[in-house]
Amino acid sequence: MNGSRSEPGVRPVDRKSQKELRRPPPPDIVLLAAEWQPRALIRAQLIEDGFDVVATNTWPMMRRHLRPGLKPQLAILDLKELPDPRGVLNDLRVLMKPEKVIVLTAAGTVSPADIERLGFRALSRPIILEHVVRAAADAIHTAS
Repeated sequence: MNGSRSEPGVRPVDRKSQKELRRPPPPDIVLLAAEWQPRALIRAQLIEDGFDVVATNTWPMMRRHLRPGLKPQLAILDLKELPDPRGVLNDLRVLMKPEKVIVLTAAGTVSPADIERLGFRALSRPIILEHVVRAAADAIHTAS
């Protein structure tokens, strides 16, 4: 039988379904941090504690990981050196439930009170890695 025909009574699988079957599950956490050092340290500690983490340095790249069907269990956003942090927070409110977002504050950006008014959890600097990991674990286990 040639490859273009299907057997009677058997429905061929469309390409979209095949792609969905091959798509890996979304990561546990997507991390956005403009600076490489905090991004690397936070990612490494989260991985060490058993989380699957995708880390990026730009909002457009993070946004790609927040599409329906690809959303992680948690998003972590570091405001330090991030261009337009208020705009990113407003966009993130539409893409993720606030209880699934942790925001690491930075002086001169958005105040912790304003972050919490948006519904997000704010962790203030200086950042202690153990506190970030504990907050991530709590948020993921609460959402599950």
